[in-house]
Amino acid sequence: MSESPVNGPTTAGASEPSGRSSRPVGSRQLGALPSMAAAFVVTLVLTAIVLAVSGAGEDGLARALRVTARWCFLLFWLAYAGTALARFCGPRFAVLARQARELGLAFAAALSVHIGLVLWIMNVAADRRTPMLLFWVGVACTYMLALLSVPQLRGWLGPRAWRIAREGTLHYIALVFAVDFIVAPLEANGPHEYPLSYLPFAIMLLGGALLRMAGQHARGNIAAP
Repeated sequence: MSESPVNGPTTAGASEPSGRSSRPVGSRQLGALPSMAAAFVVTLVLTAIVLAVSGAGEDGLARALRVTARWCFLLFWLAYAGTALARFCGPRFAVLARQARELGLAFAAALSVHIGLVLWIMNVAADRRTPMLLFWVGVACTYMLALLSVPQLRGWLGPRAWRIAREGTLHYIALVFAVDFIVAPLEANGPHEYPLSYLPFAIMLLGGALLRMAGQHARGNIAAP
């Protein structure tokens, strides 16, 4: 997700398919559609509200980018850290593990609106564009994982290659969010004036990464002879 494509670093997100399910493949794919549609509509509504209040100029677009970036991040974080949260924090979070795939696809759907805003503000502020390679690679990771949520496509990779691709891309997307929520504000304001509005997202990012890595380590220990 990009907080400010014309002034600074950017951020993107990803989807993670959930574990095996007893539901037929077709029903699982159709089951993700309501989540994707809801996430897309919520992002559109948030964008419309911000632009109605702030206008469709550069300032209004920048605010809409910030709002949609945070909403997309919440969806990403639930897909990114939800399974590990359920593992370490008990069955009350089990729904997050079961819905990891749906949450990831919802994130991909919401991200499409955010991408539209990025392209819009790049057109409005064409004279002040900044490189956005980090963002676009994150977008590519997001939609690659969304495609690989289709079991037939994921099966081509094999279990080991799939795990490597999934973990690598998800951690990369988390890194891209970290640039927006941690690195860029620190560079712009310094550690003593770090905006408190970014702090909850920074804590969630760091905590989510630690949870996920701990979950992978625990799963490896269980699988080891």
